[in-house]
Amino acid sequence: MQEKHLFEYAVIRVMPRVEREEFINVGIVLYCAKQKFLKSIFFLDVDRISAFSPGLDIAEIEENLLAFERISLGASGSGTIGSYDNASRFRWLTATRSTIVQCSKVHPGLCVDAEETLLKLHQQLVL
Repeated sequence: MQEKHLFEYAVIRVMPRVEREEFINVGIVLYCAKQKFLKSIFFLDVDRISAFSPGLDIAEIEENLLAFERISLGASGSGTIGSYDNASRFRWLTATRSTIVQCSKVHPGLCVDAEETLLKLHQQLVL
């Protein structure tokens, strides 16, 4: 039997009007220390978001989500935060904030393969 590893994840949400607390799930960010894994993925359903909040700047939201991906990977162009270790980047990405793009509370779980778990959660909670 393969060893299971603790992971943490949060759902990435678009919340056009923070005061209403209405949101659409658009992505997942997942961190697994044992597998040295931190990655986020997203899918923007433009029709759904436009119906939910007409006039929302989709290009700006996509730009913010791409920055989220770059930071989670520690990729070039991800600024100072992108140079932090995986745990620090995950904590920064999932910190509570009052912006249009934000995360749910962090949830724990056990996985064998972090990448596979990320894709499964994305399928279940976003698509």
